[in-house]
Amino acid sequence: MSEIKTVEYKDLGIKYYTTVHKSGLEITLIPKDISENYALFSTRYGGADNCFKLDGEADFTRVPDGIAHYLEHKMFENEDGVDTFARFAKYGANANAFTSDNITAYLFGATQNFKENLEILLDYVTHPYFTPENVAKEQGIIGQEIKMGEDNPHRAVYQNLKTALYKDSQANVSVIGTVESISHITPELLYSCYNTFYNLSNMMLVVSGRAAMDEILEVCDKVLPVQQPVKIIRSYNSEQPQVNMKRISKEFEIAKPIFRIGVKDPELALAADERMKRNAAGTILYQLLFGETSPFSVEVYESGLINDFHGYYDSGKICAYGTIGGESDDPEAAYDKIVEYIEKKKKDGFSQADFERIKKAEYAGMVRSLDSPHLPNSVTFYKIDDLDMFDYIECLKNVKFEDMQPLCREMFKDEYLCMSVAYPMKK
Repeated sequence: MSEIKTVEYKDLGIKYYTTVHKSGLEITLIPKDISENYALFSTRYGGADNCFKLDGEADFTRVPDGIAHYLEHKMFENEDGVDTFARFAKYGANANAFTSDNITAYLFGATQNFKENLEILLDYVTHPYFTPENVAKEQGIIGQEIKMGEDNPHRAVYQNLKTALYKDSQANVSVIGTVESISHITPELLYSCYNTFYNLSNMMLVVSGRAAMDEILEVCDKVLPVQQPVKIIRSYNSEQPQVNMKRISKEFEIAKPIFRIGVKDPELALAADERMKRNAAGTILYQLLFGETSPFSVEVYESGLINDFHGYYDSGKICAYGTIGGESDDPEAAYDKIVEYIEKKKKDGFSQADFERIKKAEYAGMVRSLDSPHLPNSVTFYKIDDLDMFDYIECLKNVKFEDMQPLCREMFKDEYLCMSVAYPMKK
């Protein structure tokens, strides 16, 4: 019997249970008195993991960009030809999947038949079926998805921003890949990636709702094989502190330019707890500077310089950056205005009253998110990054006002700034 640990955060009203199944799978159950049971079955494997080896192997394996996302698509293919979504629909569940830089996840939500739906989820994700025919068929489907993304100005501005920010890091790799890169994907490569990253010791299951741990373990006992744990060594390219390029742009069939300013954070080699503290402080700093209620946000909106203005900070194990953007008839004027404003804040500092208000709002927002039926998504994102979501919420309370101005001076330097723009087509 797996040892079940109880973790409680009394201030947050959270109690959850965690265990490691004999198969190697890490399981977390967050009891919620809501009608929907929600399960997220994920692997620590995403678009950035394109160079790896198992412990003991001499050489790294380099795989085509986009293969993690491709693999996610192919996991819905079954050898018996049965449609996976039809299996879930029979038991009243809504199912989906997604891939990001560092995670591939499969999920369902259902108000009934929890055990039957969990069995389907664990079953199809642990039974890959790749053939030359079904792999070749998917190239056309994903190729079309890639072209649609390239034609979407918002997605293109974001991907181009990553290219401007990062020269060598896998942070600039497109999760979906390119038409050229996915043309090199074969069944053999898919099985190689699957056998490496879909080992149950590299995966986790997070469940919320009225489900019970004994139900989960019963299904796991029935479906999951006992596997020898693996140690995966991932190779991420070293990265320069400064941005790769100051400007990048592309034209689209749009009425008004769309821009994103990137702010590269060079502080990458941080332990998990330090990264969590920096994420909390950076999040509050960006809300102070660019949040919806900030005086600057109101000013640029009322002046007509920037519409849909936003700014946020994000960090992970391989990259950390901020982004500031919106729509503007003159992106360069918007850039200059934002830089001028940041320089003023570096000198003048911030209002402590504004800081306390923003900090309370961020904390309250995180606490409110605990009521979401899709809480396993957030919990998993933090776990993938070697963090605990509930520790992060507590960490927000410890961010200090006196750290804001030095952090602003540290983060916002010219060599860390770049801009990606989507311009309207020239007539």
